[in-house]
Amino acid sequence: MAFELMTLPYSYDALEPYMSAETLHYHHDKHHQAYVDMLNKLLPGSGFEGKSLEEIVKASYGKNQGVFNNAAQDFNHNQFWPWMKKGGGGKKVPGSVLALIDRDLGGFDKFREAFIEAGKTQFGSGWCWLALKDGKLEVTKTPNGENPLVHGGWPLLGCDVWEHSYYIDYRNLRPKYLEAWFDNLINWDHVEEMFALAPQ
Repeated sequence: MAFELMTLPYSYDALEPYMSAETLHYHHDKHHQAYVDMLNKLLPGSGFEGKSLEEIVKASYGKNQGVFNNAAQDFNHNQFWPWMKKGGGGKKVPGSVLALIDRDLGGFDKFREAFIEAGKTQFGSGWCWLALKDGKLEVTKTPNGENPLVHGGWPLLGCDVWEHSYYIDYRNLRPKYLEAWFDNLINWDHVEEMFALAPQ
């Protein structure tokens, strides 16, 4: 059973001016599609056939780099698109998540600062995350396609800091992209959904 590119949950111009239609056409239609296509090409004979995407990510980490890279990036982007919405961002954090942010990260403002800093300081391509690990929230960053799944955690929120995510709109100004993304695009409803799906 081949994996398929997920459909964007909004129109291409829905996230403007913070993320352009041109960026979404390239990022979703070209980059994400390429991960899906390569994963389907690499799966036959890999031993990972018939597994869910999450299972493939965990099972291939450190064992099959090609399968892992493409499976992880497919997983990451399947969450990245719904982690954004028109009119998102700000402090509209669900109470269940906000209580943990206050408890584990010192409040919303400190969390925002730590998340943006993680994205700014991820050298080269990668992601910054809000993850749940051992019952506590943590802000982390990972290179390339790695995500909290392979480090014993569960992603509640993630921002793509590969250059193709922001270069059309922000050129080399990654910090400006991260601030705009955090303050204007985060879909906190999807963060709450990911929290509800976290392994107990």
